Amino acid sequence: MAETPGTGTAFGGRRALPPNTSNAAENDPPTVELQGGLMPRGFNPQDYLNVTDVHLFKERWDSNKVDHHTDKYDSKKLIVRRGQPFHIQIDFSRPYDPRRDLFRVEYVIGRYPQENKGTYIPVPIVSELQSGKWGAKVTTTEDRSVRLSVQSSPDCIVGKFRMYVAVWTPYGVIRTSRNPETDTYILFNPWCEEDAVYLDNDREREEYVLNDIGVIFYGEFNDIKSRSWSYGQFEEGILDACLYVMDRAKMDLSGRGNPIKVSRVGSAMVNAKDDEGVLVGSWDNAYSYGVPPSAWTGSVDILLEYKSSQTPVRYGQCWVFAGVFNTFLRCLGIPARVVTNYFSAHDNNANLQLDIFLEEDGNVNSKLTKDSVWNYHCWNEAWMTRPDLPVGFGGWQVVDSTPQENSDGMYRCGPASVQAIKHGHICFQFDAPFVFAEVNSDVIYITAKKDGTHVVKTLDTTHIGKLIVTKQVGADGMKDITDTYKFQEVKTEAVWVRAGEYMGQLLEQAFLHFFVTARVNETNDVLAKQKSVVLTIPKISLKVRGTQAVGSDMVVTVEFTNPLNEPLQNVWMRLDGPGVTRPLRKIFREIRPNATVQWEEVCRPWVSGPRKLMASMTSDSLRHVYGELNLQIQRRPSV
Repeated sequence: MAETPGTGTAFGGRRALPPNTSNAAENDPPTVELQGGLMPRGFNPQDYLNVTDVHLFKERWDSNKVDHHTDKYDSKKLIVRRGQPFHIQIDFSRPYDPRRDLFRVEYVIGRYPQENKGTYIPVPIVSELQSGKWGAKVTTTEDRSVRLSVQSSPDCIVGKFRMYVAVWTPYGVIRTSRNPETDTYILFNPWCEEDAVYLDNDREREEYVLNDIGVIFYGEFNDIKSRSWSYGQFEEGILDACLYVMDRAKMDLSGRGNPIKVSRVGSAMVNAKDDEGVLVGSWDNAYSYGVPPSAWTGSVDILLEYKSSQTPVRYGQCWVFAGVFNTFLRCLGIPARVVTNYFSAHDNNANLQLDIFLEEDGNVNSKLTKDSVWNYHCWNEAWMTRPDLPVGFGGWQVVDSTPQENSDGMYRCGPASVQAIKHGHICFQFDAPFVFAEVNSDVIYITAKKDGTHVVKTLDTTHIGKLIVTKQVGADGMKDITDTYKFQEVKTEAVWVRAGEYMGQLLEQAFLHFFVTARVNETNDVLAKQKSVVLTIPKISLKVRGTQAVGSDMVVTVEFTNPLNEPLQNVWMRLDGPGVTRPLRKIFREIRPNATVQWEEVCRPWVSGPRKLMASMTSDSLRHVYGELNLQIQRRPSV
């Protein structure tokens, strides 16, 4: 029998190998691997057991995809989850005889496959599958066909594997040729108890892995707003785009089975700050070279454009970063959700407090004040075990792709244990001190005197992290999760501003931020308070006429009325709806004051069940205009 590739071996050759960092890169194992490297006289591979076909049962309705909860992926490839058996069938040139025939299945990923790196996986034929191990069990034999139950290990690499069947002869191995039709995607598995992302709640798995439409909360603490977001993790091309993100990061394939490493790399790569990642952030209200953040309705356009152009997409802000990152995590099988923190601190100097420096007259000293407070900030939580931390600190982990501070040389944040943050264990990796400050730091007002001394005047312990929320499981409402981050804390006047004073200066979010200081004449003490107000934004109206059924045409009408006493210029409208329509857009050069515009599109749904249409509008002077409509798409009518 021929020697098979062993530990440290790349298909039989021992040599120093470069890093294996691309899921897409390939090199094929030899089709004929002879013992000693020489072909004996009279050797004919056709004299031995030969593979004539391989069946992967990869249609949406096949048991593999249904059992592995991957039937929603719009892909013609086999997609399975690790640690769980799936079925394949191999057709041979003659009936298989287990007494004299020996074969096995092999899975290969990347350009330099090595068994000890998990990038070359010889799967043995076993009598019984063993928990936690790769194996293939013959379940049925019929004529020239063999049906196998194949099980991957619950910690194997996540990515697209190439599959081969190797048959032994007295002179060596005969292996099938490269066949893209047998490529197999292996994902994280929240349904497998041995997987690091196992989530023991079916409703939560349905929400945090399989739901492709979410709700993101924004606005202001006293005026909370929400908008739906199309994660679209099952849309055509998105899985490949998510794998490309890791390739672009040059992430070693051997680390792609670890959700800690995958989420940390994703945190860095969703922003383009230092690594040519997915999204360019912009907070200066200048979006002439891209799409304003508020115009996006989902992640699909962004990820597909990034993969096709291989350049960062413009532009994003925190909720866009969080939406795209959520798609990345759910697509790969890591349970994830978007979280919004109201009054979120940005601790610039890592001292775990927010220092606001005031002049003696009460004005803010912008030169000394480096810390800041966001009205709200969105990040993600990803569910996983944390074997690198003490027991009890697994579960939800904060991962944030909005570029704020440098972490180990790159703009990224997390995964940081939510439990660790709540209990103040800021020594735990990764980036726990920064997240702790975001939700729990004190605001300290310091007077910078003319003689150079600094005097602490006021301490506010309740301003930061007033409310932390996420979407409810199975509903679009808001769930308060503040108590998962922090223990309960023991807990002004009207200002009139004319529209003409702020309309020309509004940024993406349409907020007014008030910073009020006052001096007590009798004591000379300075008092300071901050408050933000979100302006009321008009909505888009969505209507549908026609049969709401798979394969049936229906007309979607998008309608918007300009409520301002001035025209809107360069108006872009976007329409999106996973399973109902591909992302669409339309431009209106101008909408006159109080005028109404309509946009109609014919859509043909391809996914049944509860669906959602989402529309956004952006213009030179008005943004964050949004509307949505719930649909109930019926199954294709029977003939």
